[in-house]
Formats: sequence, structure tokens, C-alpha cells
Amino acid sequence: MVMLAKALENEDFDKFDRVRFPKVHYAGMLQYDGELKLPSHYLVSPPEIERTSGEYLVHNGVRTFACSETVKFGHVTFFWNGNRSGYFNSEMEEYVEIPSDVGITFNVQPKMKALEIAEKARDAILSENFHQVRVNLPNGDMVGHTGDIEATIEACKAADQAVKIMIDAIEQVGGIYVITADHGNAEDMVKRDKKGQPLFDKNGNIQILTSHTLHPVPITIGGPGLAKGVRFRKDLPDGGLANVAATVMNFHGFVAPSDYENSLIEVVDK
Repeated sequence: MVMLAKALENEDFDKFDRVRFPKVHYAGMLQYDGELKLPSHYLVSPPEIERTSGEYLVHNGVRTFACSETVKFGHVTFFWNGNRSGYFNSEMEEYVEIPSDVGITFNVQPKMKALEIAEKARDAILSENFHQVRVNLPNGDMVGHTGDIEATIEACKAADQAVKIMIDAIEQVGGIYVITADHGNAEDMVKRDKKGQPLFDKNGNIQILTSHTLHPVPITIGGPGLAKGVRFRKDLPDGGLANVAATVMNFHGFVAPSDYENSLIEVVDK
């Protein structure tokens, strides 16, 4: 989509042969890429996202390290910070982008850069220069989209190895880990009917699901730094991704602003 928009807007575009340069005038529903300013004409202004947890924590002395490979780097930086590029405070933050493989589909190299991400995160954790280290492991999502089940299994194994590397480092420094995701993909790669039964094509083959799933996403919290008496709240049966920000802020010793969604945790006396 980005490449197509560039081709439509730039007469000097040379990434592929367009044969001709049509005089096309178009507008997108909204500007989906604020850095590249694409599209240049749009109907609805992008929402202004202010007072993110990352900004709040940095401004309150929490040193932050963020890392992923190119395909998800924006998810731990640009999107995380409310569609803003760059640092809130360059003295308090460090962002590391590991270049993704190019010119191949993700199932060809299903391990992607999971181990490299984990090693960078491990080093940041063990350095004890940061209070928060956040990463995104894209394997289950990006390889899952290819529909290649065997490759997706390898992708998940690589992500598991990466998680272990980081948890081992957290154990060494007495920290806390929070593991979750924004949606599913690799956990179910079969198209199903309304009763949950697999769907088959006309040749009797199972139909492969390559899109995101709608299953509930788990969250795991642990580590030696977790104080006694901390548990998941029982009055938030429908807690979701929006509750994670306040939860993480609690672990840094802050109570989230009142207009944030509630934290997922509480402390009870033993």
C-alpha cells in the first residue's frame, strides 16, 4: 500500500516499471503513515494520541530500552509513543532496530531475528542501565500470515527460545516480566465454521487461515522482583490490552492517571 501510494504521487518513482504515469487524484480515509506523509490527501485527520505510558514514565525518570526488527520496530517505538517519531528524551531512551530479511517471504527464514532481538534485550537487562526493556517478537504473526504451518511451528520455537533468553536475564537481575500480544495468529491456522469445525475446500483439503485470530490473548506476569501479594484483579473479567499500560506503570511504582484503563493487578495481604 505504501509502495503504491508512492508510485501514484511521485513522477520519479523507480522501484518498479509503471509503464506510464497516470494523472490520478485520490484521497485516503486517513493518513496512515505520518513519517512518509502518505497519502498526502486524506478525509479524516489522524487522531492525536497524547500522554502515553512511555512518555509518562520517561518524564518521571524511567530509563527505557526498546528493540525489534524492522517489520515491528514501529510497534515498540512510533506506535507505542502515540504515532510519534524519535525520543521523548534521548538521554533516557535507547531504540535499536535490527534489519529484517528482505527479498524473501517470512516462511523461508521463520526464525527471523528473534534471537538477535533477545540478545540485545538480554544485554540491556544485564547492563542494569534501564528500568524498562520492551521488545516485539514478530515471528508468530508474520510467519503465520504465510499459511505455512511447518514454518510457523519453527517460528514459534524461535520465539520461545528468545523469551527464555530474556527471562533468564530478568531472573539474574531480580526483575519482573510481562508477556502478552496484541492479537493472535499462529495459535490457530485453520478456517472454521460457526461451530468451530474445520472447513475444507472442494478437493477435501483443510482451508488454511492466514489472518489474525479473534481468540483471547493471554498475559503472563512473573519474575523475582514481583512483590508478595500481587495478583490479578478478580473484578476485571473483561480486562484487555488497554489495561496493560496502567499495569506496567504500577510495576514502576506509579499509579496511572485516572483516565487510564484500570490496572490488571492488585496487592493483597498474605
